Amino acid sequence: MNLKAMVQIDVLEKPIERIKETCVMMGITEKFERALPELETFLEGEVAKGETRETRLTYEGLCYLKQIFSRG
Repeated sequence: MNLKAMVQIDVLEKPIERIKETCVMMGITEKFERALPELETFLEGEVAKGETRETRLTYEGLCYLKQIFSRG
C-alpha cells in the first residue's frame, strides 16, 4: 500500500471540493470538470514541493484554473 499517495489524496480532497463549489457558484461547472485532471496534476506538484495548507492549495488551484480558462 502506498501511504504517500493516500496522504496526497487526503490533502487535496478539501481544496478540490472548495474549488468545485466556487466553480458551481460561478456557473462554470462544465469548465471545472474538463480542467479537473490538469488541476489535480498541478496541485499534486504543489504538494510534492511541500505545500500542505488547505487554504493555500485552494488559492493556488483557483489561480491556476483562471490561467487554464483564459487560454481557451
